[in-house]
Amino acid sequence: MEPAISIVTPSFRQTDLLRLCSRSVLDQAGVEVEHIVQEGGGPEALGGWQPEDVRLRLAVEPDRGMYDAINRGLRKARGLIIGHLNCDEQYLPGALLRVHRFFEAHPEIEVVFGDAVLIDLDGRPLSYRRILPPKWNHTRHAHLGTLTCSTFFRRSLLERGFFYPDHYRAIGDAALVLQWIKAGVTMTALRVPLAAFTFTGQNLGASAVAAGEKAILEQEFGTDLARLRPYFILQHRLRKVLAGAYWPRRLTVAVYSKRSPECRETRMLSGWRHRWPAELAR
Repeated sequence: MEPAISIVTPSFRQTDLLRLCSRSVLDQAGVEVEHIVQEGGGPEALGGWQPEDVRLRLAVEPDRGMYDAINRGLRKARGLIIGHLNCDEQYLPGALLRVHRFFEAHPEIEVVFGDAVLIDLDGRPLSYRRILPPKWNHTRHAHLGTLTCSTFFRRSLLERGFFYPDHYRAIGDAALVLQWIKAGVTMTALRVPLAAFTFTGQNLGASAVAAGEKAILEQEFGTDLARLRPYFILQHRLRKVLAGAYWPRRLTVAVYSKRSPECRETRMLSGWRHRWPAELAR
């Protein structure tokens, strides 16, 4: 049976996190899924790990960086719905079934963004991230306010040539989203948590590489309104206020962790914890 959803994960010698990530994909109930893993660190990087689940398609081959690895996986994808999950990310229980049902019920929508929860390396929830559909000027002059771990799109976008620009090393996701916006791709947001993002302290999106690439992104997509950057940031924050991004929350979060790699461990997130560490503040 062909999978309904294909998930692509780029990896470079991150087997410990990859095992947790993959478990969160393959334990999704109610929907056929395939997990395509692109390991760029060579066979020795797997540390003897040989996944037995036939739904996990492992390719060990050199690549030119993260986005090239993702694109290689995307070209192998058979599902009509596509997701991209990094090794330090996980899907929450029931996420893929919810996404699948939404796309079936809304054939006019091409991209869906969901909310996410930030966790630490021990699986403890740190804060909640409400995701809004991105805006053109805010994305090109400030930052991308969405997360790839809770983003899903139809394979038809790949057929139209929308792959990650692989000349980026850290913010190719922002460039891809800007291409979608420019082309008029229909996007919406589900105000439910779909994924968990692990704060490792070394996340690429918060690196000096990402900061340097922001200038390249702005040059590629235009600097005509760069002076209005503070206004776009304020506008984005007001949108988040109206969307309830800063409300207190109380929810349970079930994820895999190094302490509990075989089964999900349930933790509680509560209170006003909407802020992320300064390194990932949006």
